[in-house]
Amino acid sequence: MSVSQDRPVPLPLTLLTGFLGSGKTTLLNRLLKDPALAQTVVIVNEFGEVGLDHLLIQGVEDGMILLDSGCLCCTIRDDLIVTMEDLLRRRDNRRIGPFTRVVIETTGLADPAPILNVLINHPYLAMRFRLDGVVTLVDAVNGMATLDAHEEARKQVVAADRLVLTKADLVDGPAALAPLRQRLALLNPGVAVLGPQAAASSLFGAGLYDLALRPAEIGQWLARETLPGERPQHGHDHGEHEHGHHDHDHHGHDQDHGHHGHHHHDVNRHDGSIRAFALTADRPIQQTTVDLFWTLLRSVHGPKLLRMKGLVQVAEHPDQPLLLHAVQQILHPPVILEAWPDADRRSRLVLIVKDIEESVVQRLWAAFLGQAAQVGTAASA
Repeated sequence: MSVSQDRPVPLPLTLLTGFLGSGKTTLLNRLLKDPALAQTVVIVNEFGEVGLDHLLIQGVEDGMILLDSGCLCCTIRDDLIVTMEDLLRRRDNRRIGPFTRVVIETTGLADPAPILNVLINHPYLAMRFRLDGVVTLVDAVNGMATLDAHEEARKQVVAADRLVLTKADLVDGPAALAPLRQRLALLNPGVAVLGPQAAASSLFGAGLYDLALRPAEIGQWLARETLPGERPQHGHDHGEHEHGHHDHDHHGHDQDHGHHGHHHHDVNRHDGSIRAFALTADRPIQQTTVDLFWTLLRSVHGPKLLRMKGLVQVAEHPDQPLLLHAVQQILHPPVILEAWPDADRRSRLVLIVKDIEESVVQRLWAAFLGQAAQVGTAASA
C-alpha cells in the first residue's frame, strides 16, 4: 500500500533527559533564546503532583506556556501519549500556532526506556513524530555518586547520542573529571560529550535515532516494554525492529486523537521510597530562617535529599522571589529573580527525597516558621 500523499511530514522530536539537578531547565532557557529553536514545543514532564520547573521557563495558562521565543510549552504528569495526541489535535484543529520541533524535558527520575518505546513504537505518534536524538545531561559534581546509586541515571546515559557535562567549573580541574569521563565512555562508547554552552545546532538535528548505533542494552529494555493495550512481546528484540513496518494508516486521527481507551502508561516508574512534596508559606520569610532550615535539614537528612528547588518570598525583597536550588546536599548560590513568574506569591519549595517521611520535613519547616505543620500534596512512588 502506497503512503498517502497528504500524510504530514513527521516532526523532529528530541528527548532531553538527565538526573535530578543536572541543569536541564537552565540549558533549555538558554537554548530557547536561539532563533534556531523558534516554533518549538517544549513538553515538561515533572515528577509527582507538585510542579515548579515549568514556571521557571515562563508563566503558565491552561497547561500551555507561551515562551518569549514564540515557543509553546505544556506540562504533563503521567500519560505522555495523551499529552502528545492532544498537542497534535490542537495543532491540526489550529487551536495553537504551527510548530516545527518538539523537545520533551523529562523528570530527573525518568527511566528513558518506556518513553523511547512510546516514541518509536506507538503507531500514530511514530507517524507524526521522528525521534531526532536523546540529549542527556550529567552533573560533573554528583555524577559518579548518582551513577552508582540510581539505575535511571545509568539508563539515561546509555540512551544518549549526545551527553552534556554540566558544572565542570565546580570540579578541581580536568584530572578530577577523568574518572567520570571514563565511566561515561564505558556506559556509552563513542558518544559525543559536549559542554553546557554547546550551540543548539550541536544538540539538535542529530538525525533519526538509530537503535542499531546505540548500546545493546536499549534493545533489551525496549523488548520488556509494552504500549497501552498491548500484550507483552516475549523473545522479540525491538532493537532489531524495522521502524518503517508499522501500520500507520489510522483513519480519523487527524480529527480526534482520543481514540484509545487510554490506559495510563507510566513513563516515570521509580523506587517506591522516593517522594516529592511541597513546603509552602503564605507570608514573607527572613532569609536567615531559610538558611537555617536548609542547614539543619542537610545535617540531619543529607544523603536522603535528592533535590530541593523553589521560590521563596523573603522579607528583605518580597516583590523579587529568591530562587533556591539544591542537589544532593549542595546548595547552589541563590538567585534573586526580577519578578514572580505567576500570580502566586507564596513561598514554594519542592523537595524530592528518598526514605524520608513528608511529615518529618513538614514539622521541621513549621517549627522554623512558628506555625502548625500542615502536610501538603505528596507523591509517593
